[in-house]
Amino acid sequence: MELRKLVRDLYGVDQPQGCTEEEISSIKEIFGALPAVVEDFWRTFGRTRRLNYTQDDWIFPEQYSKQKWLAEYGNLLLLNENQSVCLAYVRREDLTLPDPPVYLGTEPDGPWKLAAPTVSEFLEAALTYEAVWQLEHSPDEFYELSAKDMEVVRSKLEKRPAVLRNWFVTETTFYSSRPDNLVVVMDMGDGDYQALYGGATQESYAALLEVMEGLGEPI
Repeated sequence: MELRKLVRDLYGVDQPQGCTEEEISSIKEIFGALPAVVEDFWRTFGRTRRLNYTQDDWIFPEQYSKQKWLAEYGNLLLLNENQSVCLAYVRREDLTLPDPPVYLGTEPDGPWKLAAPTVSEFLEAALTYEAVWQLEHSPDEFYELSAKDMEVVRSKLEKRPAVLRNWFVTETTFYSSRPDNLVVVMDMGDGDYQALYGGATQESYAALLEVMEGLGEPI
């Protein structure tokens, strides 16, 4: 998916703010190289405050300049879970690749788990995941879904192509009935799932409730 459309639909941002070339160059000096996809992401969204009004923190050049300890890991940090339980990196040895894989780890030397095979796929998945935390219309609870509940979700909602791996659970997938609503499903294993969902408008939320209302048990 085109990231501008995703951000417009789910975050309500029509005109994202990007970093300057000077800011990007300053980070390139720290690491020696940056993947082209990361540069493009920062150039388009690197000063879009709305993206960091969510659950976790995107690490843009401004954060690097204010918290230089982030660069001490030697790997390029993209997303920081709010308690640093999950940290998403491009490894230093991959920084010369145009669209390298993204890994999760809490220590600079690993162990590592794959979050996405490319930065492009990680950005789409992580932006989708983070969006659900700031959707204006949503229930207050997580829901525990059974395998039977998931059959309903899969049959009545459209599965988004993005997949986020190993962010707390093995796999997180996404479903929608409209571009501006979202169901986030976390596979807990053994046929159990947890979900949270919402819509950017009351109308889009009501459309989602046509499927989700009555499914699962609140946690």
